[in-house]
Amino acid sequence: MRVLIVEDDLRIASFLEQGLEEEGYQVVTAHDGVSGLELAQSAPFGVIILDLMLPQLDGYEVARRLRRDCNQTPILVLTARDSNRDVIRGLDLGADDYITKPFALDVLMARVRAVSRRGPVPMPVIVRIGDLEVNPLLHEASRAGQMISLSPLEFRLLEFLARASPRVIPRRTILEEIWGYDTEVSPNNLEAFMHLLRTKIDRAAMPKMIHTIRGIGYCLREGERDDFN
Repeated sequence: MRVLIVEDDLRIASFLEQGLEEEGYQVVTAHDGVSGLELAQSAPFGVIILDLMLPQLDGYEVARRLRRDCNQTPILVLTARDSNRDVIRGLDLGADDYITKPFALDVLMARVRAVSRRGPVPMPVIVRIGDLEVNPLLHEASRAGQMISLSPLEFRLLEFLARASPRVIPRRTILEEIWGYDTEVSPNNLEAFMHLLRTKIDRAAMPKMIHTIRGIGYCLREGERDDFN
C-alpha cells in the first residue's frame, strides 16, 4: 500500500518513512501543503498522514480541498495541536482519525492499519434529491428535467448543500468550506449568494428546496414549503 506523508519537520518525516517502509509500505513524502495536495490529487494512495501546521498551505486547507474535490482517501491527521477545537475542526473537514505529537510509532501504525481498512468512502456520481439532480463530474444541475445554468461558485454551493441534505449547515461552515478559513466573505455576502442560488433552484410554482434557518444557516430539503423564513 502507498502512503503519503505530508510533514514539514524533516526529522519526524524521516522517522515515519523508516517506520512505514519497515512495515512494507511504499512511502511518498511532501514537506509543504501545496506539494502534498498536488501529490494527493495526482496519484492514488491508501492513506494520507497529514500534519496541520504546514508551510504554504496548512493541513486544514489540504483536507478541505481534497474532500471538496471528492477525494476520499483516508486521512490520518498527525499534529501537535491537541485542543478540542482543533480535533473537531480536523474531523469536520473530513479527517478519518487524529493523533497528537509526541506519539508512539506502534500506535500510529495501528491507526494507519485501521483507517486503511475502511478504504475510500464512495460518493455518488449524481446526487438526487426529489426532482433535483446534481452531477459533480459534469458540473451540471437540473430540476424537473430542466437544466439550470449555474456559475462555478453557485454550483459548489448547491453541491455542498445537496450532499449535506437534509442537515442544516451553519453559515460559518459554509463560508469556510466554499471560501476557506481566511475568507473575507461575510455572512451578509453569503446571504446574497444564497438568494441568487435560490432564484435559480426554487423557480416559480416549484416547492421550495433551499431554506434559511434563522440564526443558524441553510439547508436543502425535498419539496417542503418555505416555512423557515
